[in-house]
Amino acid sequence: MNIIDLLGGGDIVMIAIAGFLIICVFLGVRIVPQSEKYVVERFGRLRCVLGPGLNFIVPFLDRVPHKISILERQLPNALQDGITADNVLVKVETSVFYRIIEPEKTVYRIRDVDAAIATTVAGIVRSEIGVLELDEVQSNRAQLISKVREQVAAMVDDWGIEVTRAEVLDVNLDEATRAAMMQQLNAERARRATVTEAEGRKRAIELNAEAQLFQAQKEAEARRVTADAEAYATEVVAVAISKNGLEAAQYQVALKQVDAIAQIAKGEGKQTVILPAAALEAFTDAFYLLGKK
Repeated sequence: MNIIDLLGGGDIVMIAIAGFLIICVFLGVRIVPQSEKYVVERFGRLRCVLGPGLNFIVPFLDRVPHKISILERQLPNALQDGITADNVLVKVETSVFYRIIEPEKTVYRIRDVDAAIATTVAGIVRSEIGVLELDEVQSNRAQLISKVREQVAAMVDDWGIEVTRAEVLDVNLDEATRAAMMQQLNAERARRATVTEAEGRKRAIELNAEAQLFQAQKEAEARRVTADAEAYATEVVAVAISKNGLEAAQYQVALKQVDAIAQIAKGEGKQTVILPAAALEAFTDAFYLLGKK
């Protein structure tokens, strides 16, 4: 006896129905990962897009022909040739990051999305380089990157793609242009060094002149102070003479002469001090004036 003989007709039908239901559940349930989206077609036409999580489709009618990753992607770094406004040939290295946000557009509107984006970026870069001079390309790289990113984002919008980053990594020159720029750079450095040296010498001369002027001013001030002091002393003597008469002046002079002779007599050993007649008269006048006081 075989299994069919053991089972009745009703049992076979139930088993068939159960098997069919299992197949339907297997075909109708779709668990979509967080990093993907599923494009569902029915009879060859777009029906819906399944997001992350548990989803259900109609078995035997719906199918999932495209499973699209929505992770951010990076195109391989590419080199694009460009000619600047001043006719300099440059090679621009670019890098583009993007992600798919509308899989239905990406699937049905573009075949090779990576190649399409690379071609678009190359055209935009050449166009933007052509309106800039070489110095502007080197100095305004941030502005160039911003323009490339905006134009790329606008052109790939119909493909359901979001450009997250578009970078200009490097701008390379041919050897002849590079050598000419190096000569120009060296000449500019030499010019700056010469100017700096000349400015240094000029500043040193200015500082030396300022120092001499300051010294002259200070010496003049010192002479003025000395002259003021001498004038003040003369004025004091004149006032004293006018108040006390000529005798007071003679008395002070006689005292100074006595002090000077006393200092001479203080030397060691025996000394002979020769006094002029004027000194004797000074002593006499001093003692006479002292007696009067």
